[in-house]
Amino acid sequence: MSWWGKLAGGGLGFALGGPLGAMIGTILGHQLDKPSAGSRKQFRFNPGSQERTQAVFFTATFSVMGHLAKADGRVSPEEIKLAERVMQQMHLNNEQRKAAIELFYHGKGDEFVLDEVLDQFRKECRRKITLIQMFIEIQLQAVYADGEKHLEEDKILKYVCNKLGYPYALVSQLESLILAQQRNYQQSGTTDSRSSAHVLKDAYRILGISSSNSDSELKKSYRRLMSQHHPDKLISKGLPEEMIEIATDKTQEIQKAYDLISKHRKSLH
Repeated sequence: MSWWGKLAGGGLGFALGGPLGAMIGTILGHQLDKPSAGSRKQFRFNPGSQERTQAVFFTATFSVMGHLAKADGRVSPEEIKLAERVMQQMHLNNEQRKAAIELFYHGKGDEFVLDEVLDQFRKECRRKITLIQMFIEIQLQAVYADGEKHLEEDKILKYVCNKLGYPYALVSQLESLILAQQRNYQQSGTTDSRSSAHVLKDAYRILGISSSNSDSELKKSYRRLMSQHHPDKLISKGLPEEMIEIATDKTQEIQKAYDLISKHRKSLH
């Protein structure tokens, strides 16, 4: 049984507490910190367990996404569509989709406690930097849902990175990956009018290097990024299984960028 099945099926031994526990408990309509006699042993979500981390990731992802969406003063149709697209990528069942939507709207409410949510999320992730990075990447997708990053969104994003101990200096490379994905999504089924020079420039940005870097540096950056985004590795660290397609899409973008640069460099010899 998956992490969601354990929760929805009566996994009352979650014992998470805090704002994340309160949110998911309210949405599922029962108290997660009061295990029943029948579920006490079978579905105990111990600290550090994969299922517990997956539940935390799911809850924090959609609630913080809602908070970021209203940062510029309104929640745009594009931002709502982005949240829905993430849900589609995750192939959520009806119950999970309903929970994700409720978390999104809770996040944009005045009662949302961002500080406490981020503190609890970081504690539950136990310094798993690749998991925190994936969380930030998904939030970046929400920020760029309407095609641009607004000043207020950027301020909150910097704050999120600081609270989670993720260097904001690394966000620019993540942005390149997100924007490349968006362009591919928008141009799907159409003729790509961008010049080969622009596409190549995108590829270098995705890998976080420049044309002056050596082939060995190119390969090193490529391997590091592929390792960070490897779906199986992320799931083992606590990424919900439903998000595997999101991670897979990112590895495909990284692979395309590496192949393009490698092909271009070979053509120059």
